[in-house]
Amino acid sequence: MIKSMTGYGRGEYKTDAVGYTVEIRTVNHRFSDFTIKMPRDLLQFEDRMRRMLGEKILRGKADVYVTLSSGNSVSRSVTPDIPLITAYKNAIQQAAEACDVPCQLDSRFFFQVPDGLTVTREETDSETLWAVLCPALEQATDHLLAMREVEGQKLQENLLEILSRCEEYFTVIRDRAPLVPEEYKARLYTRLQELTKQVADEQRLAAEVAIFADRACIDEEITRFESHIAQFRSILASEETVGKKLDFLVQEMNREVNTMGSKANDITITNQVLLLKSEIEKIREQIQNVE
Repeated sequence: MIKSMTGYGRGEYKTDAVGYTVEIRTVNHRFSDFTIKMPRDLLQFEDRMRRMLGEKILRGKADVYVTLSSGNSVSRSVTPDIPLITAYKNAIQQAAEACDVPCQLDSRFFFQVPDGLTVTREETDSETLWAVLCPALEQATDHLLAMREVEGQKLQENLLEILSRCEEYFTVIRDRAPLVPEEYKARLYTRLQELTKQVADEQRLAAEVAIFADRACIDEEITRFESHIAQFRSILASEETVGKKLDFLVQEMNREVNTMGSKANDITITNQVLLLKSEIEKIREQIQNVE
């Protein structure tokens, strides 16, 4: 079953100390491309995250957002410098006595002393953080893949419908192709009689028809197009990543149809070729979103 490159997944995991939420949005892209936005203290895990995502998201542009949902991965402590604060206090009191002014100090004094309070960051152990982040990332990825499979099922159903219409138009071309030389011969015979008022030379007529039949022959194109349709169905049933294969195959299908139209020299075939080209273009647009 094919998978779509469009999807969304969300995962969350938390402990008593910390919790993270991971969101992943993907859109179509020729290759795999990951953009990860997360808190600075999680940057150390970027390579791990890319490897995990790369194992499951083989094609598509993925935007990954990691946010802190609870707790704090970085704790802070504030420590007063008692000797420094005491020294400032004594100095202020001495200055007040010397100047004979009242000295009134309150709790705000502690915050006014330069370097009187020291803020220390105590980071949580990296493996402890990863033990929370990893399950959230796995959950988001699983939800994303489930959505991409659902979208892929819809894509596959639509592609099969389009392919069935292609087969209908192609069947008309295949059945019509052998009749074209015979009809050309009849028209040519009638035209020669009208122009010369004589019975046409059978040998010359046969030679002209043979030349026309060779020039208008699309047997090889028909055989190859039949093979492409069968291969397309086989690829759709594959469990592999098939987007690039389908893209190449559609190019080949379009090439064969163009050749049929240019060689056949028949209005019925030309009309069916135009219809086929329209359906193949629809397929081409749809498979741009297939992983």
